[in-house]
Formats: sequence, structure tokens, C-alpha cells
Amino acid sequence: MNTEVFFLDENNIDLDIIDRAAEIIRNNGTVVFPTETVYGLGANALSGEAVKKIFAAKGRPSDNPLIAHVSSMNMLLYLIGSPLGAGTGLLIDKYWPGPLTLIFKKSGKVPDEVTAGMDTIAVRMPDNRIALELIERAGLPIAAPSANISGKPSPTTPEHVIADMMGKVDMILCGSKCSVGVESTILDMTEDVPIVLRPGGLTLEELENVLGTVRVSGGQVGDKEVPRAPGMKYTHYAPDADMIIVKGELDKIIKKIQELAAEYSARGMKVGVLASDETAGCYKDCRVLSLGSRSDVSIIASNIFEKLREFDKIGVDIIFAEAYEESHMGIAVMNRMKKAAGFNIIEV
Repeated sequence: MNTEVFFLDENNIDLDIIDRAAEIIRNNGTVVFPTETVYGLGANALSGEAVKKIFAAKGRPSDNPLIAHVSSMNMLLYLIGSPLGAGTGLLIDKYWPGPLTLIFKKSGKVPDEVTAGMDTIAVRMPDNRIALELIERAGLPIAAPSANISGKPSPTTPEHVIADMMGKVDMILCGSKCSVGVESTILDMTEDVPIVLRPGGLTLEELENVLGTVRVSGGQVGDKEVPRAPGMKYTHYAPDADMIIVKGELDKIIKKIQELAAEYSARGMKVGVLASDETAGCYKDCRVLSLGSRSDVSIIASNIFEKLREFDKIGVDIIFAEAYEESHMGIAVMNRMKKAAGFNIIEV
């Protein structure tokens, strides 16, 4: 497939290019576009034929539901099968556009390919001008998972999507690095008490400030179950090398990683360490990448996928990663890291 690639300035968007991309979407083609979370691989959310092309490009299992991206309330109401509740309206007013996906009962207009045959649909409004212009000019909702090979780290820069999607999609729209850097928080609004199915760019505390009580899902489903939201079933975000998380008090984490790095280096293995600004200088004779300062976990979150992909380019044999406190944005950070490591965790 011949893939067109365009670089766009979010502050001065070439609308002729957006119109070309919108026409591809209307004609059931595929377009990669930036959002504030990660880059998305988009197709017409109202066409089962178009949505099948997303699964083919990613190598994604078809029982993994997609998120429909909208640019207006009218698009949302077209997709859902019941009126908005008061709490939902408050969330939308406060956090849309933004990194929040809401799950509703779907209308009869949504093809089963988008929802993995379930009676619910996940919807969000991205906080990115390129994305919003594309959806608006296409005139229809766009189904879009992350624009990466299924199971690998999500893409947050143009370099990532070009590497993964060149020759697999009709067009790639390149913007800047994604500001949030992890996927959206997914909140199921179909239950009496809303349930977080995937932590992400909006924290549990921010949701509770609006809704009061919010439950949190265990996050994984069985092999024979259909996941209610993306990211709940299959291996995700994994680098090429095996990855082990070391969890505990920071001084103990550092000591344990130092020991492990020395042990594996002595075996002739190329060791990578995923550290922070405060600890990067503690590790010797291995390749160290910092996610940023522990004082700003939002920066840590924005760099996870980029650094995992950097380890792939370096070609390390094993990665040891420092754990972070699981509160606020740290919940999303550790969710992505645990899945990248296949839940391989050493506690010290």
C-alpha cells in the first residue's frame, strides 16, 4: 500500500491536507493522526468494512473493542442508545476534549466490528486540533486504537507511527509529540457506580471530584472473555527485550537493580535500566534511560513508550525498571509498565 505522509503544525493547520484525509475516512480508508494521548489509527466508525482495515493494519485481535472519537455532542448522541445521565454531563463539561473515554450502551447505528459484538461503545473527544479538525471535516465518528503493531509500545511521536504503519495505511498525519503520552482513562458509565476499566491520562482523584464514588476494575479478563474496553486482555506495550520491574523503597530498588545489572552483564547480556533523573547516575556498565524527574509523574507518563521504543533501537537483552508510587498519575504509569513487563515484578 502506498502511504502518504504529511507533517502538520497544530497552530497553523493546512486544511487542504485535512480535507484529503477526511475524504479517505469517508471512503472507508485508514488515516493515522495525533491526539494528546497517543497517535491513533483511524477509520470510519460507522463502517464495519473500514474498521476491519484497522485490525489488519495492527495485527489486532477482532475481539478487542475500539474507541470511537467524536468532535461534537451530536456525534456522541448518534452513537449511544440512551440519554446522558447528570454525572456524565458533568464529566463531559469538565474533561472533554481530553484523555477520558466513556462507555455507554450503543445505538443500532454502530457496527459490531467497533464494539467486538458487545452492546456498549467507548467514546471520547480528543484534545488535539488536528484530530478534531479531521473528525469534524470527515463528518462522522472515527474509530481509532493506538497506531502501533498490536502488543508493542504505543506511538507518541511521528517517528514511531512511520516505523510501524508505513505501507499499512492510506495516510499518516504527523504532528508533535503527544503531550499526555499514555492512553485515555476508560470509565464505564453503564453501571450504577461508574467503573474505571483502564487508568490513563485522567486520574481517579479527578473523576471522584466530579462523581463522588468510583470503582476500579481489576483490569484483566480471562482468555475466553470479550474485554469491555481496550487494554484489558492481550499483551500490551511490550518492548523487544524482557522487562522486570523492581518495586519497594527507592534505596532498595537501586541496590537490587545494581545487583541484577552486574549479574546479567557478567553473563554477557546487554542490560538496560529504566530509571529517573534522580537515580540515573546510580547505575554503571549498562544502558540507562531516564523517564524524567520523580517529582513530576505526568512527565514520567509522557515518556514511557518513547523510552521503551528507544531500548528496542539500542537492542538490549533485558530491561530493569524502577517502580513508582501507585497514586494519581502513578496508577497509569504502573499499569503500562506492568503490562510491558508481563507483570514480572520483584519486590524488595
